[in-house]
Amino acid sequence: MLEKIKQTADFLRSKVSDIPEIAIILGTGLGNLGDHITDKLYIPYKDIPNFPVSTVEGHSGNLIFGSLGGKRVMAMQGRFHYYEGPSPCASCRCSESKLFLSAMQPEA
Repeated sequence: MLEKIKQTADFLRSKVSDIPEIAIILGTGLGNLGDHITDKLYIPYKDIPNFPVSTVEGHSGNLIFGSLGGKRVMAMQGRFHYYEGPSPCASCRCSESKLFLSAMQPEA
């Protein structure tokens, strides 16, 4: 699983110039927060290697990278649910944003 996370993080690092400081899951009631992110880069989940795709209607299924309140952020626009089936992140669902943020940090 760590190798798949590394592949995913390498892909995201190749697309994002500024590594985010904060991760946000835009769950119920937070969807409109994505409208306030500036300098946005959308990456659809379906384009990200080893990344599960949300199948719930109304979940956009994008990572949004940009700025919010002077901080670099990554927002998950649509999250994954246990009932959507197994995924490479099945054992880390509660920590998915933290895990990918950590993996995206430049290698020393």
